[in-house]
Amino acid sequence: MSKPTNLPDHTRRHLDDLTASCPEMTTLATRVREFADLLTQRRGQDLADWITATRHDTLPGFDSYLNGLEKDWDATVAGLTLPYSNGPTEGVNTKNKLLKRQTYGKASFALLRKRILLT
Repeated sequence: MSKPTNLPDHTRRHLDDLTASCPEMTTLATRVREFADLLTQRRGQDLADWITATRHDTLPGFDSYLNGLEKDWDATVAGLTLPYSNGPTEGVNTKNKLLKRQTYGKASFALLRKRILLT
């Protein structure tokens, strides 16, 4: 999940050993880095080319992931292109679920409502 330049030395050496011993692993590492660039640089318009190149590599287990990306193409490209995020909404949902779990079986809905409104 990190850039290879940010990895500790022992982890980087392990990654180098893995990629050197297996050509599929080298290809996989390359494709993952390319996809990370698509994500971080918001280049959704380049996704089709990346999918085509990845399909030609015939990496085991990758077809289902690529099919999932293509299943809702417009949403996938928008997620890789637009600057909008639902992160704040997901944060609120996570907080509410935590509060609910803390009082599970011990408190009424009225107390849960009050805790949510006060936090």
